[in-house]
Amino acid sequence: MRNQSLFSFPTRCHRFFSQSVTHDLYDPPFSPFGKGDGSANLPLKSDLPFHFRYSYSETDPSIKPISFRESPKFSPFGPSRLDRKWTGTSAPVNHPVDLNRIQEERNRILGAPLEDHEVSQLVERYRHSDCSRQINLGKGGVTHNTLDDIHNHWKKAEAVRIKCLGVPTLDMNNICFHLEDKSGGKIIYRIINILLLYRGRHYDPTKRPLIPLMLWKPYAPIYPKLVNNVIQTLTHHQTKQLRNKGFNSHPLIKLTRNGVYVNVVERVREAFKTEEVVRLDCTHVGTTDCKKIGVKLRDLVPCVPILFKDEQIIIWRGNLDQEQPSDP
Repeated sequence: MRNQSLFSFPTRCHRFFSQSVTHDLYDPPFSPFGKGDGSANLPLKSDLPFHFRYSYSETDPSIKPISFRESPKFSPFGPSRLDRKWTGTSAPVNHPVDLNRIQEERNRILGAPLEDHEVSQLVERYRHSDCSRQINLGKGGVTHNTLDDIHNHWKKAEAVRIKCLGVPTLDMNNICFHLEDKSGGKIIYRIINILLLYRGRHYDPTKRPLIPLMLWKPYAPIYPKLVNNVIQTLTHHQTKQLRNKGFNSHPLIKLTRNGVYVNVVERVREAFKTEEVVRLDCTHVGTTDCKKIGVKLRDLVPCVPILFKDEQIIIWRGNLDQEQPSDP
């Protein structure tokens, strides 16, 4: 009996992979009858007019990875389930996009702007913490599967409450942009980290766009090094002095894990008016999130991250002749 199980194992493996290649309709976990597809026709074709990415708000398409942790042929949508090729970071659109036609269709669905009393009614109905129509946005930000969650709520509700936590709250403007741009809805309420996303007057749940779900989270690519051994425009000795000064200074802010960071950028800008180097205490936040925070501060403040050590972020304001912009 034991020998039979040993010899049957390769046969089962062969059958699994052969079914994956031939798209057997009963092949778990890639069966086309799975939740969300609604059709046995493969590959799936979606008319959404943008490149599919795991996260739209937390990735920068202009920064190209230097390597991949897994082969780009492993699509998170499953083998041969989507008519777009996975490049390792996104699944690009295969056909030209008519932006004017898309904007006209979105304006038609949104309809006339809401009156003040209509906005007040929606806000009062959905803004409370016990609202059943809520989506939580964590460190992934606006992910591809979040779009499907939004449309599922829009089936029975005019608006959905979105609670944002963690690294994405450093740039709430970015979150709002991608929510409106990718879903076609409209932000009608925003306070700190709470948003209400309205579906539109003429939204029809039966004509919602096809959103093929990502079946797993793809491995993050390898990007260029964030902090160099010697900071540009500085010598090795000056870089070491700045790092020691920042590491031994009193922390400007102590960040908590999955906290709300909406005022961090402004506080760092204010601190740079009198301080050359600033330390952020990110104990228990996590090494990965620390680096994500450093990248966002680099672009938003702007500043120069010079050290990540023991969950502490040391940032330098840069040369004094660089003008610090303010939020619009």
